[in-house]
Amino acid sequence: MNDIHNLIAEMTEWRRHLHANPEFGFEEKATSAFIAAKLREFGLDEVAEGVGGTGVVGTLRRGTGNRAVALRADMDALKITERGALDYKSRNDGVMHACGHDGHTTMLLGAAKQLAEEGGFNGTVRFVFQPAEEWGKGALSMMSDGLFEKFPFDEIYGIHNMPGIPIGHFETKAGAFMSAEDNFEITLQGVGGHAARPHWGNEVLVAACALVTNLQTIVARRIDPADIGVVSVTELITDGTRNALPGTARILGDARSFRSEISEHMEKQMRVIAQGTASAFNVEAQVHYTREFVPLLNDPALAEESMAVATELFGATNVRVASKPMTGSEDFARFLSRVPGCFVFMGNGMQSSPLHNPNYDFNDEGLIHGMRFHVGIARRRLP
Repeated sequence: MNDIHNLIAEMTEWRRHLHANPEFGFEEKATSAFIAAKLREFGLDEVAEGVGGTGVVGTLRRGTGNRAVALRADMDALKITERGALDYKSRNDGVMHACGHDGHTTMLLGAAKQLAEEGGFNGTVRFVFQPAEEWGKGALSMMSDGLFEKFPFDEIYGIHNMPGIPIGHFETKAGAFMSAEDNFEITLQGVGGHAARPHWGNEVLVAACALVTNLQTIVARRIDPADIGVVSVTELITDGTRNALPGTARILGDARSFRSEISEHMEKQMRVIAQGTASAFNVEAQVHYTREFVPLLNDPALAEESMAVATELFGATNVRVASKPMTGSEDFARFLSRVPGCFVFMGNGMQSSPLHNPNYDFNDEGLIHGMRFHVGIARRRLP
């Protein structure tokens, strides 16, 4: 019992150190060094740094089994200025762990220590610490750097904390669990002019406002109501000023879906609506559309296995099948496009501030539960 109390105290110290020293995607040099040093301290068989830029992969082998399971944590922070007066508040101005990746990293470090000390599995465990999750580039970077070739594994698991779910509670579901995220930027080009004489030019602000409204018809009128789609305009930027009508407007936002066919249909309809609206106002339109995150699809059998592990550890009343997929996106999905696996949500407490909020903080009471889930998965899948 003392050992587990000591581990909880250690993990709390690690988590708060990471929280106080956040680093943005692909800049996680101090974070990576901290992780690598801990893994070596725990006695892992191999510790590889610089995978995909700043990623770290630790390898632990026990017994004679030839199967490998990967456990993954993300480690990057967000460009958000932290509020509040925590003793361990961010020391890196304008950057903070507003999504709990400090907690995710700590839970996986705790699992690495526990498994290195106690074993209890037969085969290989890969501990994958991924950079740059927040902007959807870290998984691809690790994969391009040979993650699957240099550190092969048969399946992969990950955890994300979730405000609004009680501490010690878990949920997941088979199949579509989190959405794809596409980004778009539409540029309207006209002729700006004096605000007192709009007829002398061909300004774009009214066209931009009409286009923002027209884009909402993609989901409302051009997608089957049985399918899930979201189109959100998040920015409208012009070169106008108080008494000058703009000649250029940029409309930026994102689109979410769970099937590639819906993503393609949304892009097609966006181009049709942008060109049609621009034509109606006698301005030019250009559409730049990119796919940043793919849908996260949990393997049905491994989702069942994850539920079984969580139920055994935390009790059936604390584990549930998610009622519906979430329209947030997660870079872990890229790994699932190559090997089967499962992603789960773990409670961060009912009073937690939302993710990506300047007052958010990972709840340290959850550390032990995430660590135990990682350990339980390794032992169940490598018996």
